Amino acid sequence: MEQLTEIIKSIDSFLWGIPLTALIFACGLTLTAKLGFVQLRKLGLGFKFMMKDDSGGEGEVSSFAALCTALSATVGTGNIVGVASAVSVGGAGALFWMEIAALLGMATKYAEGLLAVKYRVTDKDGSILGGPFYYIENGMGHKWKWLAKFFAVSGIAAGLLGTGTITQINSITGSIEGFFDPQKQHTVEIFGVSYSLAAVIGGAVVTLLVALVLIGGLKRISHISEVAVPAMIIIYVLSCMIILVTHIAEIPAAFVEIFESAFGIRPIAGGLVGIAAMSLSVSQGVARGIFSNEAGLGSAPIAAAAARTKEPVRQGLVSMIGTFIDTIIVCTMTGLVIVISGAHGSGTFGVSVTAQAFDRGLPFPKEISDLILMVCLSVFAFTTILGWNYYSERCLTYLFGASRTRTIVYRIIYIAAVFVGPFLTAEAVWGIADIMNGLMALPNVTALIALSGTVKSETKDYFARNKG
Repeated sequence: MEQLTEIIKSIDSFLWGIPLTALIFACGLTLTAKLGFVQLRKLGLGFKFMMKDDSGGEGEVSSFAALCTALSATVGTGNIVGVASAVSVGGAGALFWMEIAALLGMATKYAEGLLAVKYRVTDKDGSILGGPFYYIENGMGHKWKWLAKFFAVSGIAAGLLGTGTITQINSITGSIEGFFDPQKQHTVEIFGVSYSLAAVIGGAVVTLLVALVLIGGLKRISHISEVAVPAMIIIYVLSCMIILVTHIAEIPAAFVEIFESAFGIRPIAGGLVGIAAMSLSVSQGVARGIFSNEAGLGSAPIAAAAARTKEPVRQGLVSMIGTFIDTIIVCTMTGLVIVISGAHGSGTFGVSVTAQAFDRGLPFPKEISDLILMVCLSVFAFTTILGWNYYSERCLTYLFGASRTRTIVYRIIYIAAVFVGPFLTAEAVWGIADIMNGLMALPNVTALIALSGTVKSETKDYFARNKG
């Protein structure tokens, strides 16, 4: 297993090196410049459209439900575990680069939502289909269909082996183990490896719940997301706010540490300083930021395409709100809490870092702090599993066409992937997720840059028609 983990880490480091990081930044910068900082100028309008449907629009779900479905797949372990992993490996400065990536990512997410609605199609049974594969094929031209297929294959792989399943269930069971059996006093041996009984039972229960919910399809997923996601975000953000308010005097020092680490002034992992430290902070911040908000990944526009609207720009504005909520609000809260508590220097990894931050920061008994984190993480991750099943099924439909039998078989495989997730190491899990994310990002970001002119002209036309 250690050898496999090292191989995964090597591939991860290569894929998330300077070229892909630079490509994602270039995409965000290009769109931000061409759209005149639309993510800042029209942020308020995005919130307005989020709560008000477009009259006469066609689609399967409301704009708010589409956003919640997208948020259900983005607000998850990336916000709690991903941020912790980023600052543990890349130092506090990783949070700074995560925020920069998110600011540019809002323009990227705007373009994704806009293109998803503009190039969506309706299949024979009336279902709305859309996402990167359709705006690559229909926007860039049929000769680029191979790139659309590459994205779809990568999306299926990400669902089965990365963001959709193993990272989520691994984080859920890790949190359950940390709450019910932190010392691993009750274990069970599986294939010669000892696992916490609490984690095994927790994984089995979550797998069963996933199996039950997936039968309902998108509308059931969106209904669950509309209730669960906003409620958990409020509870989680309030918990972080309590820590920040009770440690308000330490916030300025935390910002200094974040800034110094971001530019290699302060040593980070392994005592690295200077350019090496800055490079690690950038790569960790961007990679984990994209895992969290999925801007540029191409997953969110699959949900955005189902929104009831006739105006691509409207859904683009709603879509970018997802990145604002996910990273600018939730990830920032997590990062500040971790830095203020000093948990990122504890030598632990994953959910244990955030758990330590909550234990040190919240003015409650450890059991209460751990319970809050476990519930929030479990709900976030559970809804992410559901959202990514929808994404990967849409990728499957694009490649092979609609088939109930094929969908059922895929769901069985997907549920099986959820079941085995708890038995993999955290480092291997996150490495696999990063690799799959990178393979999705490459074709999607390429398409966004190629179609940036279309995004600009659509935006200009919409606001010319709606000057008020």
